Amino acid sequence: MHNRAIKIEPDDDLIVALVDLAAGTSVPCGGRSYVLREDVPAKHKFTARDLAAGQTVRMYGVVVGRTRHTILTGQRITVENLADAVQQPRLDRYGRSWQRPDVSRWAECTFLGYRREDGRVGTANYWIVAPLVFCENRNVLVLRDALREELGYGRPHRYRPWVRRLIQAWRDGQRLDQIPPIQAEPKRAAPSGQRVFPHVDGIKFLPHGSGCGETYADTDTFCELLAQYITHPNVAGATVLSLGCQKAQIQRLEEAIHRWAPRFNRPLYVFEQQRLGTESTLLEQAIRGTLAGLAQADGARREPVPLSHLVLGTECGGSDGLSGLTANPAIGHCADLLVALGGSVILSEFPELSSVQQDLIERCQRQESAQRFLELMRRYEARLAASGTGFHSNPSPGNIADGLVTEAMKAAGAARKGGTSPVVDVLDYPEPVRRPGLNLLCTPGGDVESTTALAGSGATVIAFSTGLGTPTGNPVTPVLKIASNSTLARTMPDIIDLDAGPILSGQATVEGVGQQLLELVIRTASGHYQPKAVLLEQDDFMPWKRDVSL
Repeated sequence: MHNRAIKIEPDDDLIVALVDLAAGTSVPCGGRSYVLREDVPAKHKFTARDLAAGQTVRMYGVVVGRTRHTILTGQRITVENLADAVQQPRLDRYGRSWQRPDVSRWAECTFLGYRREDGRVGTANYWIVAPLVFCENRNVLVLRDALREELGYGRPHRYRPWVRRLIQAWRDGQRLDQIPPIQAEPKRAAPSGQRVFPHVDGIKFLPHGSGCGETYADTDTFCELLAQYITHPNVAGATVLSLGCQKAQIQRLEEAIHRWAPRFNRPLYVFEQQRLGTESTLLEQAIRGTLAGLAQADGARREPVPLSHLVLGTECGGSDGLSGLTANPAIGHCADLLVALGGSVILSEFPELSSVQQDLIERCQRQESAQRFLELMRRYEARLAASGTGFHSNPSPGNIADGLVTEAMKAAGAARKGGTSPVVDVLDYPEPVRRPGLNLLCTPGGDVESTTALAGSGATVIAFSTGLGTPTGNPVTPVLKIASNSTLARTMPDIIDLDAGPILSGQATVEGVGQQLLELVIRTASGHYQPKAVLLEQDDFMPWKRDVSL
């Protein structure tokens, strides 16, 4: 690594340490040197100039905090000396022009996708089994145990043989800490030739905590979300289990499906336990229906389609102080390339967009989009205020320990996943993408809730940056993990698909890693690459509840 520190924008007040720096060290950066007044760990920030008490502080070219007291040049930034603060947005500027990147290299490129009846194209061909209410979670899991292995989707359990070995060692009087560890390699997908239905990529099960005991607004939203999953281009068909008396009624789900997909003609089987009687009757009928639907879904085939049919979701989780320098801007460049090719991109996590509202407003193509973005953001803030909190509560202890000391600082780096392209639409949860280009989607900042929402809005591949490491995945949309630093890529290779760390050492550029990511997205969309989250069967599904439980 050539540089020990970096200032992201020329007028920034903060400098990022790329390695551990000791007090008294003279650190060159941007044509001058800074003498550090205290130790600054890697990924943390120190001041580029003296800052008065109450002064706003800029990084990434935007406001990321306000000083609690005077901070001198070369001091480390901490939660003790910097409070959260953001620039107040205005609506008088929008429609900023955009210089498209050169995409001639991919102009004739295609991927192998599944065409659906509504014109959308899937990157996978899954069957889903979902409960309409949490009371049916156990029955869904019984179906999982009955179906997966028999259909050829089960994979050898890596831990069971090792557990048997440990048990035998204990019985033999051996010390358990002397037994060698298991290999840390991810499980491999079963060859398609072993599947009963070789052209169905998998059968996915979606237990959750919704469907009853909540406000009707949350129930309606959940039915909308489940409808988006059932009609998702990566989904061949669905089995739904209902109890009968819950708030999430079958009719509500069917209305949502018809509203968003009036031409929907994929197989859908819905079974209601209180009407059918015994559990065995419910499960027997569900198994018969599922097998019939899988046989129909097996008729789908991949075919070449333009890259304009791709919908890329962008996400970050387990972020560190380098995420905004490497992985996130690389995802952003990939997003810009895809938009220039006529594809769609979704940028979510509204708490992580709080400090860049003005930039996103100015990037909106239409005034109504800018207005809606601001309205949804203010509505979100009002809900938080009513609960006695705010966006400032978003950074986790791990974020703070790794240098993201304010929400605005975290958000400014996270927003770089959205690249620089114009905002074509603003969506409320869980509305689907309707326009090609960059879409803003209102979701919380939590990894699983947000990835659940991205898939619900139609993302067919998700690019997910992480600096600390997180296994998050999704049942229907393949999730690619991009490491912000090479240490993470080495220590957790079972979850990382692409390493953006070489950007720091100058061995790679943001643009170069963004291009690598686009190529990986294309391979994933064609079924030629299985992301680590897919191999690990990391099928996380968590609907967002905006209201209180009743």
